[in-house]
Amino acid sequence: MLKLLRNSSLALIATLTLLNASTDEVTKANDKVQLTKEHMKIAEDMQQNVTTQNSLEASITSLATQMMQNQKMQTSKSVLITSFVRLDNFKKTTEFGRVVGESLINELSNRGFNVIEFRGQMAVSVNEHGEYFITRNVSKMNERVVNSFVVVGTYSRQFGKIMLNARVMDNATGQIVTSARATYEHGLRNDCVIFKDCQPPRTIKIIPEQ
Repeated sequence: MLKLLRNSSLALIATLTLLNASTDEVTKANDKVQLTKEHMKIAEDMQQNVTTQNSLEASITSLATQMMQNQKMQTSKSVLITSFVRLDNFKKTTEFGRVVGESLINELSNRGFNVIEFRGQMAVSVNEHGEYFITRNVSKMNERVVNSFVVVGTYSRQFGKIMLNARVMDNATGQIVTSARATYEHGLRNDCVIFKDCQPPRTIKIIPEQ
C-alpha cells in the first residue's frame, strides 16, 4: 500500500511539474507576443507622427530631428552635407534634391552641428550681376576638406508621395553614424510639377483644307 501511495505521489508530482513547465512556456510566449505588439504600436505611431509629413518643410525637419536623436551625433566633428540623389541613379540629382540638401544645412546648423561649406572659392568673385563665393566649379574650390562626417541622401518618386532616406557616414571608415527616413505625401497624381519635368501639352497641327 505504501509503495502504491509513493508511486501515486511521484506521478502526481511529475504531472504538476509538467503543467507548471507548460504554463511557464505559455506565459513566456504570451509575453513575447505582447512585447511585439508594443513594438508594432510604437512603429505605427512613428510612421504616423514622425516619418510621414504632408509638406516638404516638415519632411526635412523630421529628417534632421531623427538624425540628431542618435547619441553618436553629439560631437564637435565637422559635418559636410551633399545634395540628395535619385535612388535609381546615384550620379543624378534635381532641383528637388538640391533643395533638400540646402535645407538640411540650415536645420543641422541651427541644432548646433559643426556644418562646413566645402563649396567656398579661394576668393570672392564679382561681376556686374553680383558677388559670389560658393561655386560648383571644382577648379575654384579647395582641393581638400578636413576629415568629417558626410550627410548623404536619396529620394524615390512614388504615387502621391516621395520617399526620402538620409544617413550620416564617417568619411574615414564608411560607418553609418545615424540615419533617418521621411515620407513626403504631396497627394498629387503627377509629381512633375515638383520636379519640373512635365511633358509639354499635346499640339495639333493645322493644315490648309484641300
